[in-house]
Amino acid sequence: MLRTTAILTILAMTAGAASAETLRWARAGDSLTLDPHAQNEGPTHTLAHQIYEPLIIRDVTGAFEPALATEWAPSESDPNVWTFKLRPDVTFHDGAAFTAEDVVFSFNRAKSEFSAMKELLTSIVEIRAVDDLTVEFVTDGPNPILPSNFTNLFVMDSGWAEANGVVDVQNIAEGETTFAATNANGTGPFTLTSREPDVKTVLDQNPNYWGMEQFPMDVTRIEYTPIQNAATRVAALLSGEVDFIQDVPVQDLDRVNGTDGLVVKTAPQNRVIFLGMNMGAADLERDSVDGANPFADVRVRRAMNMAINRDAIQQVVMRGQSQPAGMIAPPFVNGWTEALDAVSPADVEGAKALLAEAGYADGFTVQLDCPNDRYVNDEAICQAVAGMLGQIGITINLNAQSKALHFPLIQNDQTDFYLLGWGVPTYDSEYIFNFLVHTKEGDRGSWNPTGFSDADVDAKIVGLASQTDLDARNADVAAIWDVVQEQQLYLPLHHQVLNWGMTDAVGTEVSPEDDPKFKHFTMN
Repeated sequence: MLRTTAILTILAMTAGAASAETLRWARAGDSLTLDPHAQNEGPTHTLAHQIYEPLIIRDVTGAFEPALATEWAPSESDPNVWTFKLRPDVTFHDGAAFTAEDVVFSFNRAKSEFSAMKELLTSIVEIRAVDDLTVEFVTDGPNPILPSNFTNLFVMDSGWAEANGVVDVQNIAEGETTFAATNANGTGPFTLTSREPDVKTVLDQNPNYWGMEQFPMDVTRIEYTPIQNAATRVAALLSGEVDFIQDVPVQDLDRVNGTDGLVVKTAPQNRVIFLGMNMGAADLERDSVDGANPFADVRVRRAMNMAINRDAIQQVVMRGQSQPAGMIAPPFVNGWTEALDAVSPADVEGAKALLAEAGYADGFTVQLDCPNDRYVNDEAICQAVAGMLGQIGITINLNAQSKALHFPLIQNDQTDFYLLGWGVPTYDSEYIFNFLVHTKEGDRGSWNPTGFSDADVDAKIVGLASQTDLDARNADVAAIWDVVQEQQLYLPLHHQVLNWGMTDAVGTEVSPEDDPKFKHFTMN
């Protein structure tokens, strides 16, 4: 209650001073860090997109849009090389010139040990600065979709990083704090003015931005306030204390949309919400079964999948604002099929029988780790799942907490059963496989604490990056999905729907990536 009061006080103090060009923005959770390569997470990327820039980005339709690169193509002389031409006359916020050396530095940094982005760059064996405005990416085989991996790969100033001791990526999984985690120097449309994590971040328009004449640039200041409590967040929008919220609670959609001067814009999101299980451990740490791991038996995983009533979650928890899912790929993604995504009705009796067949007729108890400030109704989803699994004898101890505490559990293999959401900015299944299916080793599988490991599947995943025969590649993608589905590697729940709430003075369309880029916004 004290935190809620403090947030409203901060908003009230700034509301009167805000001009028509100030955008007061709120969402449930904050960015986890300002280090652009330390965390592969939506809200973290969204804030970074205002300050830093990648070589290319996607517009609200999903199409590529030039950013720091103006053109890109495979080399005519070497099929293992992609050439990127860089935008001239670009400067970082501190005035340093942007050159190819900064791209080389940034991508090598993003390939390093503690980077959360390295799975996107596994096919790259060398990055070369041909001249100040030309970069070549050398891959270990022809990679026809390489540019798709670059839309969240932000470019840092190599000189700034060296001067401030942040050549290495912040080790966020171990709780490290660095200069780059709290400071920023990008080429983007906004500069960092102040940063108080989980309280308030202020950005001001970059007067030297290369795109000043290309984009509306109506927003001159951004005041970003994370408001975890849904009622408080909506109250701030209704009272005029904020102009834009990314996550209107589903129970308040009609209320917001029916208020004069406010509007809700909705679109399907490129994201799936699902549950993961530690099937690889010999014995789980947070369950009631001694000397065995119930998740290691595929019959248990299938029984759990059968017990989940996705239609009930859609109607009761999500108020219709979701689409039940049978696979962990959104419909936007190459490899998704209607057949794989089909959802069967919940079958409690069938699930009980399968659980008994696996030797767990009396069920068991296990901890479910869940974030409470990342996805739409995330904690409520976990509560609903707990009730459904309880019907087949699986008792859930729910551990709901901030994403800042939740995500390290997954990255450090400290969870047995967890909720996660996954977006696919590349629009290709390889992204899902690299992070969530490949054995957790080296530069792959960083978000796969399930313990699943299959050498043949791993080989197919690695081969996707250099498979130029698209029919053969799609056949491999389908074969990998067959294994994922057959093994019940995850328990898909639903495809998330986005609901952005804003004053009618704000002009924007909803991005399926849930990543508003405020240089495109208009303010009337």
